[in-house]
Amino acid sequence: MTLVKHELKQGKISFIIWTASIGFLLATCIFLFPEMKGQMDGVSDMFASMGSFTDAFGMDRLNFGTLIGFYAVECGNILGLGGAFYASLCAIGILSKEEKDKTAEFLLTHPVSRKRIVTEKLIAVFIQITAMNIIIYALAVCSIAVVGEAVPWKEINLLHFAYYMLQLELAGISFGISSFFRKGSVGIGLGIAVMMYFLNLIANIAQVADFLKYITPFGYCEGADIVSNGSLDISLVIIGAVIGIIGIIIAYLKYTKKDIC
Repeated sequence: MTLVKHELKQGKISFIIWTASIGFLLATCIFLFPEMKGQMDGVSDMFASMGSFTDAFGMDRLNFGTLIGFYAVECGNILGLGGAFYASLCAIGILSKEEKDKTAEFLLTHPVSRKRIVTEKLIAVFIQITAMNIIIYALAVCSIAVVGEAVPWKEINLLHFAYYMLQLELAGISFGISSFFRKGSVGIGLGIAVMMYFLNLIANIAQVADFLKYITPFGYCEGADIVSNGSLDISLVIIGAVIGIIGIIIAYLKYTKKDIC
């Protein structure tokens, strides 16, 4: 597991910055809620009548005067976009950076197979994403307790699990794409996350584009759906998991046959 430790060490600064940033913004939103909840009834009515904007974020199905309604939209966007960016960035360059940094020859001269290289790099990505989610989940729950609100365990657990699955799916996709590059591809990682986010907004606004929910992982992270139904759309979660696994399989197939220099 030497390579896993090496990757975790290299990604330590990025992990700390992203985890601290997302956690800080999440906690700030929660701490603001007690000051704002008395004004939220009017805000809920206003948001519910904003047409396409309301449809895009499902605001007509959430009560901003409740913690979970506020959390699903405000904190959900922070965790969704922030987590998506980090997961994509974490995975998009991990297979290509050896060629970019001119360390591929050194790595491949060691008695280690390419499959093992891919596996250990994949494990490092999984550990970083999982650790970030555990820390942010604990921080969110503690922040809710500090402001004196009851923790809506079921909804919070479902929301955080959905965003965790989203991050793993995007990481799988980015991991597969990473195997095709010889140099850094940060822009592509960010582009994938942003594209998936806007595909979900389009699916919410235009009924004819509802099929896009089967493409974007944000489709099963809709706070309004999760809070209203009290469950995840398992069919969308399974499709997302399959897409992520396909990305990982592609990474193995491509990297093991790739002409690395």
